[in-house]
Amino acid sequence: MLPCRAEMPTGSGPHGSAKEQRADSAQVKKTNVQDRIQAFRLRQTLELLDEVEEEKDLFIERTREELSACHQRKNLLSKQQKSVAAQIALEREEGNMAAVGRLQAASRRLHTELENEEALKAKTTAILRENEKAMWHIELEKGRYEDARKWVQEEAEVREKRQQAYAAHQLHKEKETLGKAERNRLLRMRKYTHLQRELGIKQQKLLEDAQKNHKVAVQFLKASLGRIREREQKEEAKSREHTKRRMDAVLALKNNITANRETLRKFQAWGQARAKLAEQKDQAEKELIQAQGGDAFRHLLHQRRHQELEAQKRAFEEEQKLRRQEIVSKILKEEAEEENRKKKQHRPAKAKEHQTLRDKTWGYISDFCEGKSEVVAPSYPDEQEIEMEHPREFWLSKAFSTESVLVDLATLNTEEEILAQPEIPGLWSEDYKPYQVPKEEVDQKPVGGTKMDREILARTLGKLRSRVVHKQVASGHEFKGCPFNSKPEVIHFKDFDVGKVYKKKITLINATYTINYCKLVGVEESLRDFVFIHFDPPGPMSAGMSCEVLVTFKPMINKDLEGNVSFLAQTGKFSVPLKCSTKKCSLSLDRELINFGSYTVGETTSQTITLTNAGGLGTKFKFRLASESYDTEDYEPNLKMKEQKRPEHERRTSRSAASGTEHGVFSQSSLFTFDDKSIYEKILTSFSEPPAEGFESGDLPSRQEDESDVNAVANGGPTEEHMEISLGKVGRPPLPLPHLRPFQAPPVPSHALPHPSHAPPAPLPLPLPRPPHPSHAPPAPLPSSEEPAPGHPSPAELGRAEQQRGLRLTEGEIGPFSSVQVPIIFTPTVPGLAENSFKVVFKDPQSPALYFRAVGLAVDVPVWVPRPNVDLKICMYDRLYQDSILVHTRSKAALRLKFEVCKELRGHLELLPETGYIQAMSTYSVQLKFLPRHSLPEDAGKYFDKDSRVLEAPMTIRVADQIKPVEFMVQAIVTTSDLGLSPAALDFGHCTIYEAIRTEIKLSNHSLLPQVFGFVGLPKCVDIQPNDGFGTILPLETLQFDVIFQPAKAKEYSFELVCKSEINRCFKVSCRAVGVLPPLELSHSHIKFAATALYDTSVATLYVINSHVSMNKLTHSLPRIGSEEASPVGPTSFEFLLPPDLPITISPSVGTVLPGKRCLVQVAFQPVLSHKEIWKEAMHIITKEIETKVFRKDMSMQKKELWKQSMSAVRTQSRDRQIRTSITPTTATQKQEPTSSSTQYEVAKANLTRTFQGKFDKFVIPCVIASGDIQDRTTSEPLSFSPHNTLYLELWCPSVAPPIVVTSSKGQVFDFGDIAVGHRGILKVSLQNISPEDLSMEFSVLNPNGPFVLLNPSNKLRSGQTHVLVLSFSPHESIMAQEKLNVITKRGTLTLTLLGTGVASMITCSIEGDLLDMGYVVARESVSSSFKLQNDSSLPIKFWVQLESLASTRAEARQQLPQFLTNPAQRTEVVGTQNHNGQSVFRVSPVEGLLGPGKAQDFTVTFSPDHESLYYSDQLQVVLFEKKVSHRILLKGAAREHMMFVEGGDPLDVPVESLTVMGSSDPEHREESEELKPILVTLDYTQLDTDSLAPPATRELHVGCIRTTQPSAKKTGEFAFDSLTWLQHKGFSIEPSRGSVERGQTKTISISWVPPADFDPDRPLIAWAFLQLRGDVKETYKIVFVASVVTGP
Repeated sequence: MLPCRAEMPTGSGPHGSAKEQRADSAQVKKTNVQDRIQAFRLRQTLELLDEVEEEKDLFIERTREELSACHQRKNLLSKQQKSVAAQIALEREEGNMAAVGRLQAASRRLHTELENEEALKAKTTAILRENEKAMWHIELEKGRYEDARKWVQEEAEVREKRQQAYAAHQLHKEKETLGKAERNRLLRMRKYTHLQRELGIKQQKLLEDAQKNHKVAVQFLKASLGRIREREQKEEAKSREHTKRRMDAVLALKNNITANRETLRKFQAWGQARAKLAEQKDQAEKELIQAQGGDAFRHLLHQRRHQELEAQKRAFEEEQKLRRQEIVSKILKEEAEEENRKKKQHRPAKAKEHQTLRDKTWGYISDFCEGKSEVVAPSYPDEQEIEMEHPREFWLSKAFSTESVLVDLATLNTEEEILAQPEIPGLWSEDYKPYQVPKEEVDQKPVGGTKMDREILARTLGKLRSRVVHKQVASGHEFKGCPFNSKPEVIHFKDFDVGKVYKKKITLINATYTINYCKLVGVEESLRDFVFIHFDPPGPMSAGMSCEVLVTFKPMINKDLEGNVSFLAQTGKFSVPLKCSTKKCSLSLDRELINFGSYTVGETTSQTITLTNAGGLGTKFKFRLASESYDTEDYEPNLKMKEQKRPEHERRTSRSAASGTEHGVFSQSSLFTFDDKSIYEKILTSFSEPPAEGFESGDLPSRQEDESDVNAVANGGPTEEHMEISLGKVGRPPLPLPHLRPFQAPPVPSHALPHPSHAPPAPLPLPLPRPPHPSHAPPAPLPSSEEPAPGHPSPAELGRAEQQRGLRLTEGEIGPFSSVQVPIIFTPTVPGLAENSFKVVFKDPQSPALYFRAVGLAVDVPVWVPRPNVDLKICMYDRLYQDSILVHTRSKAALRLKFEVCKELRGHLELLPETGYIQAMSTYSVQLKFLPRHSLPEDAGKYFDKDSRVLEAPMTIRVADQIKPVEFMVQAIVTTSDLGLSPAALDFGHCTIYEAIRTEIKLSNHSLLPQVFGFVGLPKCVDIQPNDGFGTILPLETLQFDVIFQPAKAKEYSFELVCKSEINRCFKVSCRAVGVLPPLELSHSHIKFAATALYDTSVATLYVINSHVSMNKLTHSLPRIGSEEASPVGPTSFEFLLPPDLPITISPSVGTVLPGKRCLVQVAFQPVLSHKEIWKEAMHIITKEIETKVFRKDMSMQKKELWKQSMSAVRTQSRDRQIRTSITPTTATQKQEPTSSSTQYEVAKANLTRTFQGKFDKFVIPCVIASGDIQDRTTSEPLSFSPHNTLYLELWCPSVAPPIVVTSSKGQVFDFGDIAVGHRGILKVSLQNISPEDLSMEFSVLNPNGPFVLLNPSNKLRSGQTHVLVLSFSPHESIMAQEKLNVITKRGTLTLTLLGTGVASMITCSIEGDLLDMGYVVARESVSSSFKLQNDSSLPIKFWVQLESLASTRAEARQQLPQFLTNPAQRTEVVGTQNHNGQSVFRVSPVEGLLGPGKAQDFTVTFSPDHESLYYSDQLQVVLFEKKVSHRILLKGAAREHMMFVEGGDPLDVPVESLTVMGSSDPEHREESEELKPILVTLDYTQLDTDSLAPPATRELHVGCIRTTQPSAKKTGEFAFDSLTWLQHKGFSIEPSRGSVERGQTKTISISWVPPADFDPDRPLIAWAFLQLRGDVKETYKIVFVASVVTGP
């Protein structure tokens, strides 16, 4: 209904009207929603009524059918009873008592059945009436909802029409949409076709354009390549020119170094001489003082201290001077930087007019190096004063300092060139005037800049002040690593010289993701004195940008240095490694053996050997014979003595100076920083003072000679010096000196002697050269040493000449990165073989001596063979070998040659041709053919050694007109080509076609040569390994081969194995075997288990197959052994024979397979640790524990005894105690042997499991086969298994350590114990990952309906981590449960066995029927009753007692429809009337507790109603373990206001009490209460179809008196009926009609009815009577009787 609209107020505009309209529409919508909800609920109610009506109709029909069937059964039983009665009478008349008894029993049975049918009929009739009454109520309700039903139907019709219209509209819209989509599809197709056409045209055009562009690009590429080649050629020419210039500079530098070195060496010699002279003066002064009686030591001490003070003073002055120079240089540098800064701000001046300080400095250095006399050095005025005062000394210092400034001037000058250009053209021109900002523009800018400038300045200052290294994140990725990459990665200064300046540039590239900064931190402390970094921070650098860093290295010490150059970036610190390597020697010879060949006595030849230095440090060398001892004292004999006499600080100073001058470098700073008199000062003194006494003028070379020597060395040749010096002219007769050897190493010019401390140990002398061959002629007699031959020098002269040139010609110096060629001269004087060994020793202590050897042969005949021994190596019998022999001649005429072979070998060896002519000064070739026969050992005789198989036979060359022939030897080792095979025959025995038999065969090579072999022509059933039987066998070697035989079918085999060698020789082995086809076969004969962890299980399956189904050999092969008879068709049994103590389980291991069937076999592999290993480890643990206990006990005893006894007694007792300790653990260990359940055993098992390294086992399991069924065999006749019909199963079983172990228990079986049904037990299992990697875990699925649950699964377990699994066991019934939980990882599976026993909580209640009726109680009084619960289980049970009225679901139950509206049979409400005062009607105690096993508990129930009601009820629940409800006890009770009550009759009200609280009657008027209370009693009289009388209809009423505590005059109650006469007239009978009832007792009133004669069966009879009760008050009940007659079955 729409609400009435209120009148619009005056003056309201359209806004008010719109608001009202919106409110009206909202109200209409709300009303429509409410109507729809109401209609929906109404439809539900009507549907519910219809369903209830249908159910009731169906139930009534079924009830009537049951009632009709009951009537029929009753009639049938009555007829049967009558017939039985007639038979009884008949049999009794006949006197058949047995039949009478039987018939009487049948009659009793029929009577019982009839009574049962009567009871069923009455019950069914009552149910029918109740349902009819319910139908009447339903009809009334339907009548009430008739109008609503019509309205609902109309609404349904309207809604259906609306839905049909909506469906038609939707169908129309869908059709339109479909048509539109079809049109769009056609349009898209047309567009797609058009686009494809246009795309094809564009593609064709693009292809044509691409071809044109390709042609143009090819032409352009050719032109570009031409220009690139031209540019490369120009660059290559430029590079060659640059390399040439650098080489020239290096050569000039080397020459300067050599000159300086020579000069320094001379200065050192002069210093030594002066030191020796000073020492002599000191000694003379000391002797003079001692002669005068003074203290010479004290005088010398004072003098030395005075000298030291003077030296320290001079050093201090020099240091101050250097510091002043450094300060001046810094000031000048700062001024130059300031000037450059000003020039950058203004226009740069011309470079020609104003030179920079750097240009002036380098100009001065260049002039100084060129040797100009007039050099202006304004920065160092002290040098001019020094030059004026000491011109000779200053010239010397310049000569020394020249080396310190030899740097790459071109490189340094180019760095200071002004390459800057103005950004704007004309900016730097002379007439340019800078722009000045107008004053008004300056005034407009606020003080301190704009706001944006201030913000930018503040942000920049904040970033600069923070200086915090922070992470760099770009696109969600954090940068990690070195922020800058260095090119090169390592700054390496190689082969540096002290005092020089080295510079290198490195490039730092930003390797981060975004902008980064770079700041120089510095170098390490050890490098700060030598390394200087010039780095201008470039500011923010984008990713990939780079900056340059200049590293300057100025070495002051000759030592390898290493360190880092540290930088700081925005993302953290980084460093660049820096290395500085000194110069080192790397010396080698190009060869170790020089073979001159054969030369005639008197000839001279030479070969060169090259000594190469690949290092950056030069050194001195000497060539010596290997037999000569090398004494290094030849080098600097006076320096060592002087060093011993000088003070320690002077020796350190001289050594440091020598280290600097050794490399030819003397920096300016090193000349002024010595602690004592330096070499510089000594050298200056040597120039100024005259020569000392004891030295002649010739001993000290003059300055002109030194300069000439220096120039001579400086103008030397290139770095590779060729110093070939001969001992005499070629053609000169040999020197008649017996002490000269035929080999001489011509010495190389030397400049210094090696130091004596660097001499290597003298090698052992080599043996002398062998004597000449007996075939050569003796040498000519040598002239005596006293009378030299004419034209030859005397031995004395030769000795002096050799001594004069020995030092110069056997020594030399090799520079860095250079080589020296030394000629070795061979001048044989005696025929024969000459051999000498040489060595090269060096001054550098780090360079070891190098050795080489020279060999030559001297001959004195014109014809000779260069190979006096022709070695044919190893030869085989019956094989042809050839060689060519070359014959040489020195004769100047042709000679006739004849070649002869010894007669013993003429059948085996041949020289072709036998005769020939050799031309003058030429060679002749002879062919040698060697074909050894097997008769060679007998034919050769003495020339053949049978043991070593060596043939040595002389061959002769006879020369015409020459008496002595030329002989040469032919050597050969003759061997056989036989190969041996063992054994000679192979018998494989019986082999099934499913397996292969492997046996070994040995192949031996009896020859001294390796031979290629191969087994050829093998049958298909044979295989030879390795390499398929092919290969190469070494001399006298024996190889083993595996011969694998696998038959293809059942038969007998006989064949040969043929081994053929490379020379086509065959060696055979005979073989035989028997092939067997067993009646059964295995589906897999080889099983490879995966790597299984300890105590884990891997399972594989296979089948045993019986394919023998027919004896027809044409269809399939018949199983047989070789050529024997075939096996019969039938069941075949098998058995796997497992050896004991194997971790293998086969199930089933025994079985029978029928023909054509197969049997599944499971093979399980479970690796375990052996009991012996665990027991051994456990014994070790026990022994260790006992030793620890004994040690602790002994230590405590020893501490106590230390206070009582002396040290000797303590030692004695400790020895005795040690003896006892060594004996006690053994005996204790024997007593404490571990058992499998002991803790030590489990600890040992865990330790071995953790340290298990893995194991691989291979098992072969035989499976025997027999015909017949395994079940049919008896003990007397077992099945016969043939050993030939045996199958073999090969198992590969790798076992590894488990990745996960259990650390919380002793094993992998977890028992929850006994848990009550419905209860839950918790168990925690600790798992530890002992593998080296992280593992992902998966868990097998437990039975979802089972009692075990995994509460906290984890998917990952890190290495070494422990995870605790929580498992629960919740049994639902009394059962013993067992499940397996698999923890699955990629490295293995861990199986946990879960056990638990569910114990049912067996509790019995003393109440039968689960109903406790409290009876009637006077209102506001209480009554109690008790019952008992007995625990019959083995577990203690915790219980709780709950009332349904106090349950939490009570509030929800009250929201449902009342129970009285439903069928009584469907009512589930157990809570009846409750007290009005809010207190519970029923109370139970105790409410909770614990029942022990076998114990009982008494419970008390108290009923306390507060008002009158007959429907007090409640339900008591006994809950176990807070979950399981074991008993439900229904509590009932009734309450009356008075002590008398009547029960029985038909209910006239509902069991649900009204919510209206009725006030109780006034106590004063309780006795006057005369309110009539109706009681309905219905009686149904059943009319039988027979003529017999039916029993009367009966009902009962109960009258009782309540035992009460209220005072009352009457102790009993009375009752009485009125109007009994009228009731008797109507056919009713009441017994008893009056009486009395004691308190607490009840009496039954029986009511019966028989229809009177005038009863109308179509109408029920209604009568009533009054029942008066007299107790504490008088009460009257109106009993209404409704009687009717019903038809029986």
